[in-house]
Formats: sequence, C-alpha cells, structure tokens
Amino acid sequence: MADLGVFVALLAVAYLVPGPDMVLILQTGAAQGRGPARAAALGLALARGLHVALSALGLAALLVASPAVFDALRLAGAAYLVWLGWRIWRGGVGIGEPGSAAPPWSRAAAFRRGLLTNLANPKALLFCTVLLPHFVRSEPDAMAARFLLLGGVLVATGLLFDLAYAEAGAGLGRWLRRHPVARRVQGWIFAGLLAGFGIGLALRG
Repeated sequence: MADLGVFVALLAVAYLVPGPDMVLILQTGAAQGRGPARAAALGLALARGLHVALSALGLAALLVASPAVFDALRLAGAAYLVWLGWRIWRGGVGIGEPGSAAPPWSRAAAFRRGLLTNLANPKALLFCTVLLPHFVRSEPDAMAARFLLLGGVLVATGLLFDLAYAEAGAGLGRWLRRHPVARRVQGWIFAGLLAGFGIGLALRG
C-alpha cells in the first residue's frame, strides 16, 4: 500500500500542474457554469480511462514507439487546441451575454470537448504508458487486477481534481459577471493559454 500512496501523490502533482485539461475546465466553468464544466470533466475521465485501457493492452507503447504515428497524434492534438483557442478568442465559446450571437455550450458539447482535448494529447497517453507499468510489480496472475486498480485510481483522482476545478471555474464566472471588463479579458487569456499549449505541442518533437 506504500506504493499506492506514492502513486496517488504523483498523480496529485501531475493534476496540479497547469495544462490544457485544467484550462478547459476552468474556462468552461467560467463561461457556462458548473453543469457544462462537470460534463467536460466526465469527458476527460472517459479519455483517461481509454488511455489506461490502451496502456493495459500494450497498444499505447506501440503508438509511442512509432514516431510517425506519435507525431501525427501530436500534430492533430496541437491543431485541435489551437482551433479551440481561436474559437474562444472569436467569442464562439465565451460567456453567454444577453444579445450575444454565441450560443451557450450544451453539456453534450462540453463532454465531447473534454473527451477530445485529452484523447488528442499524446502527453496523457505517454503519462499512462510510463507511470502505470512502473507500479505494476505483482505476480503475473495479479498484474491485471493491480493494473485495473491503479488505472481506476488514476481516473478517479483526475475526476476529483477536475470537479474541483469546475467549482473554481463556476465561482470565477460568478465574479466575472459582476466585472464586464474582466469578463472580456478572461476569454482572451484562456484562448491564449489553449493556443499556446497547442503551439508548444506542435513545436516539441
């Protein structure tokens, strides 16, 4: 169980480091409120579950070991983040205002955005591929159960952090609605962060 404590501590550090997932949740909470932000968090959780499944089947290691496939995934993820940042910059996914031409996000759309943001991020796949096998050091007949346990802990821990970020984003949104200037600026900041993550992902080989 000592290994489990170290594993959870490493996950907590990873989920506290700002990244596209955190920015997406905060922006969704600030722009559309708690419900869509929670839906985006569920999308992120499903994506992490898929990454865990790929890692368990050994497919993630094959993808990471193939430079062409990994680069294609990296560039696709970078393009998606830049596109998402552009949409926020243009006001297509900003805070809904009376008379605004931008329709509010639905929970289904927020869920898809969370799912795609994490699925298209090869760093999330690499994280599972490197971290999980390091902590699976059981007898062969117990490896599957331990992998399932650690994968479940990874997904659940991420979901707890994301739900906390959803609450923080919703609180930020309530404050922003009382400060119109800050409301406009936040959209530019979140857009710049997402686009910046995408550009950084594209430039890092």
